[in-house]
Amino acid sequence: MSTLTGESLLQQLNWRYATKKFDPTRQIPAADWAVIEQALVLSPSSYGLQPWKFIVVTDPALKAKLRPATWNQSQVTECSHYVILTAKQDLTEADVDAFVARIAKVRGVSPESLAAYKSYMVGDLVKGPRHAVIAEWAARQAYIALGNLLTSAAVLGVDACPFEGLEPDKYNEILGLVGTGFHTVCACPMGYRSTDDKYASTPKVRFEASDVVEHR
Repeated sequence: MSTLTGESLLQQLNWRYATKKFDPTRQIPAADWAVIEQALVLSPSSYGLQPWKFIVVTDPALKAKLRPATWNQSQVTECSHYVILTAKQDLTEADVDAFVARIAKVRGVSPESLAAYKSYMVGDLVKGPRHAVIAEWAARQAYIALGNLLTSAAVLGVDACPFEGLEPDKYNEILGLVGTGFHTVCACPMGYRSTDDKYASTPKVRFEASDVVEHR
């Protein structure tokens, strides 16, 4: 049973906000980062296929190169850890085979016993109609991971700011992703809020639950 109470979870979700100004002198402790990174790895995805790669940037020089391709947003260079979420541009039968092999290894079963599951995935994502929009499908999986990252960080008291304000093609070039099959989707600077970030004390604005949640 989880030791996290409902009250403490909601408290942290109310505490978090899209941090506009980070304290560049504060770094996320290695132990906390290890937990956040594993939480990111544990993110759910369709079929469990994990069509992504996460690039964690802590090198100041690389952050400085990325900042102009991020609308010059200061969080890129001020944060402790800068996470770039990338997704596969295509999905092949070989990708499905690699996942099936991983399932077999982790669960101690034969790949042959997973033939029906493999066939279903290939029929849907490789040979089916959805293959025409497979890059968009993969990008949506990356956003699931982003949501998980934000919540996990908040629970640990780590600040974050999800980014779409970047130039994916320039990121791909700077990060050496061209030709790798992965494409930049979004990013998330992480660290600790600056004491003079006025948005930290700005009331969170959300619609009433009754406006956005419908019970049937």
